[in-house]
Amino acid sequence: MRGGPPIPRVRVNHQIRAREIRVIDEEGGQLGVMSPDEARPMADAKGLDLVEVAPTARPPVCRIMDYGKYLYEQSKKAHDAKKHQKTIQVKEVKFRPKIDTHDYEFKRNHATRFLKAQNKVKATVMFRGREVTHPEIGRQILEKLREDLSDISTVERSARLEGYTMTMILAPLKD
Repeated sequence: MRGGPPIPRVRVNHQIRAREIRVIDEEGGQLGVMSPDEARPMADAKGLDLVEVAPTARPPVCRIMDYGKYLYEQSKKAHDAKKHQKTIQVKEVKFRPKIDTHDYEFKRNHATRFLKAQNKVKATVMFRGREVTHPEIGRQILEKLREDLSDISTVERSARLEGYTMTMILAPLKD
């Protein structure tokens, strides 16, 4: 569907299959419980539709309203709800066991920038060949990074060796 998030399927007019429904008029007043065949002519007389707004209720609740306007309002609500969501990305910073001081500081600065932008940081130490026999070197690098960034982050997942990579996830501190 173009133009926005999908709207859940709603039964209208002749699609309503329940034996009895609770009917609400366009102003919100209760008209009572009746069959859909009794309620449809009431909606037609006003030039409106009979829309099932609460299908899980017993009996289902139907409202006399303009169906097009209802769809528009539902898409607006879904759009506004999506607009207020904050997506958190996980940014990755990769290190090697024999990293130089300048390179470490450069990557630490990247991690700092990511955390200040409220993104999570996945710090990875990649081992090659026999380097994996010395996981303490990778643990030292990640521990140093954790200490350097302790004022702006918390450890979400501590250093863990998985195959030839050691990873740690840092999350930004809540404001």
